[in-house]
Amino acid sequence: MRVGLLRLIGATTAAYGIAVAARPGLLARPSGLTDRDGRVAEDTEISLRPLAWRDAAGGLALLLAPEGPALGTAAAVRIASDLGDAVLLGRALRGRFRRFGAVATAGGWAALTLAAVLAPPRGTAGAGAAGAAGGPAAARSRWPAVRAARR
Repeated sequence: MRVGLLRLIGATTAAYGIAVAARPGLLARPSGLTDRDGRVAEDTEISLRPLAWRDAAGGLALLLAPEGPALGTAAAVRIASDLGDAVLLGRALRGRFRRFGAVATAGGWAALTLAAVLAPPRGTAGAGAAGAAGGPAAARSRWPAVRAARR
């Protein structure tokens, strides 16, 4: 698990969530959720703010969770949120370009977070996905949500 990368993802996510909560147009405009004049309706702003606060909270969890199972769980929540965003926005947004953009962005963040979880810690080159502890059981133990799903 690359803890530093997960912390960076968390900080970026938290900052973005707080920014969108304050100014929902930061998400609404590139998503095409505006009127013909480019304005964001109040109902749209109200609908986007909870998503923004979810991102802020999830980002803070990645940033502040202690290393180990808590950080793995925070990463799993981030990945699930991103995959949910990719599916829902990929189906709901108007226009192929906007749908593709939403899927690529959300899917990219999910993939980056997953890669950070599965990557061996720094300084364990050649140890494989299991890291310095060795073996598949050690790799699974770093992410309790995956371990529980494999039962």
